[in-house]
Amino acid sequence: MVLDLTPIISGKVDRLDFKYDLDTEGEESVLIPPDDVSFAPPVHVQGEIVNNAGYMTLAFTAELCYSTHCARCLEDISGKFILKFNRTVANSGTLQDEDNDAYVVIKNGKLDIDRELVEELLLEFPTKFLCEEECAGLCPKCGKNLNFGPCDCPKKKEIDPRLAILQKLLEND
Repeated sequence: MVLDLTPIISGKVDRLDFKYDLDTEGEESVLIPPDDVSFAPPVHVQGEIVNNAGYMTLAFTAELCYSTHCARCLEDISGKFILKFNRTVANSGTLQDEDNDAYVVIKNGKLDIDRELVEELLLEFPTKFLCEEECAGLCPKCGKNLNFGPCDCPKKKEIDPRLAILQKLLEND
């Protein structure tokens, strides 16, 4: 969504509220999910731009439903990711460094909210998910989900083959 900020820049209004849904499906979608994650459309976005005597701030909240697999036990999980975004807004040409992430830059009186939203989602979206904090994962030998109880594998302690040479050195002493 591209917002026309001319009314707030000219001083006609001190606040612009916005609410919209960003579509996550189709070829025209600007939001591409990471591997093994699927997004349930749409992303609900609600926010405001406030002008306080020439000092403008952008604040919005985005809610994104997702489904993926647990990183330890591979069980299917789904949830809702909530992103809160707050930045100072500045006109193009007023900053020495317009690539500074602390500011959102207005170009020709317009602000592309989707660009800011997608960039922040890519930075803040978790890289892995767990079904629960204490997930026991899978047995490395038989692959049983250890959340449902112990497996029947022998409990012999195995040495990492990369460190086996060190074990031989300890046995020689």
